[in-house]
Order: sequence, then C-alpha cells, then structure tokens
Amino acid sequence: MTLFWGILFAVLVIVELCTFHLVSIWMAIGSLVAMIASMNDASVLAQCIIFVVTSAILFVITLPLIKKYANTKQTATNSKLNIGKNALVIEEINSENGTGRVTLDGVDWSAVSDTVIAKGTTVVVNAIDGAKLMVSLKKEAEKLNTK
Repeated sequence: MTLFWGILFAVLVIVELCTFHLVSIWMAIGSLVAMIASMNDASVLAQCIIFVVTSAILFVITLPLIKKYANTKQTATNSKLNIGKNALVIEEINSENGTGRVTLDGVDWSAVSDTVIAKGTTVVVNAIDGAKLMVSLKKEAEKLNTK
C-alpha cells in the first residue's frame, strides 16, 4: 500500500504543478501522511481514514486564506463596455412589429426600445440582453442621467 500512496502523492503533486491553482495540494499532503502511516504498518482502513481526514482538515484550514487572497476582481466583458455608447439605427426599431437593428462600433445588433425609433437616428445603449441591445433616444438618455 506504500507504493500506492507514493504514486498517488506524485500524481497529485504533478497535477498541482500543472494547474498553477490549488486543486490537489490537500490530497497530495493527505496521501503523504497516509504513506507514512502505511510505512508504520497501519491498516488499510486506517490509511484511508488518515488520507481523508488529513485532506479535509488541510482544506478547511486553508479555505479562509484562499478566499482572502483569491482574485475576485471582475473584469468588464466586451458587451458591458458597450453600455452608454452611441449606436446608429439601421432598421426602424418597433417593438410591436418586432423590428429593430443598430450598428455599434461596426457591428450589426438587434435592438429594442420602449418607443418607435426611425432609421438613421442615434441612440444610446442602456443594457444588453443576450444579442439584443436595449436602447433609447440620445436625448432621453441625457435626461435620465441629469436626474
């Protein structure tokens, strides 16, 4: 059983080194402790319990540190960066007819609005829902921002 724990330890360390994230370090240390128990003639059941308990304790102890130092900063996606930008209506936006297309930074988008907006009008992107832009007239958006 010592050989099993040694191989498991080596595999888990290699996995840890390849991922650059803490994904298997607890189990690697647990397998090392179980290997030491195996060398001291512990039963297979005791070795398995030692492996599980050691891995769990190490995980619980280090979890607060991981949460503290984890990179939780969210980077805005490309779509979120489009909110507030101006777009040009290339097909009349009319919710009743289910029509509406705009071009934003050279990309053709489907668009919806609370009001009918004519082709050629400049609109402001208020939100994004999947592949649809929620837009409003530029003047209305300016009024909302001044309130």
